[in-house]
Amino acid sequence: MKVLIVSDSHGLTKELMEIKKRHAHEVDALIHCGDSELPSGCVELASFLYVRGNCDVDSSFPKERIEDISGVRFFITHGHLYNVKMTLMNLYYRAQEVGAKVVCFGHSHLALAEMIDGILFINPGSILLPRLRKEKTYALLHIDSGQATVQFYDISGQEVTDLAKSFTF
Repeated sequence: MKVLIVSDSHGLTKELMEIKKRHAHEVDALIHCGDSELPSGCVELASFLYVRGNCDVDSSFPKERIEDISGVRFFITHGHLYNVKMTLMNLYYRAQEVGAKVVCFGHSHLALAEMIDGILFINPGSILLPRLRKEKTYALLHIDSGQATVQFYDISGQEVTDLAKSFTF
């Protein structure tokens, strides 16, 4: 199973469409972790599982989603309601409550992949305003035979190899 994860695109449309087109043939799901600043029903968000970020004004966006993708439970949220700039503990507790194995979030604009007590946390960074890196990033999660690999790419599709991580899943 392969999943494309983006966040914090803050109004970008052309770039979001390019990323979607680049990977559409290889992924089972597309996730946007909020702050798209786009309206519900727009073509750019079509086929994405998306949530509402603190900069999104469309109140029809869900604050969080619990999705089963190829038998793996995902918890998707922007992160601002869980204080992710300070700690991942609130996300961890929520993931435990809903039985999630993968948590996808944004808000901090910091690209990361981290396993905490068997739960995989992924922040794809931002494709507009990255923090602590120059690369504008998004992520691809690949889960196969108990192995999870998270690869990060810059906005042009080049892999950012020093961010890649693998985990026993």
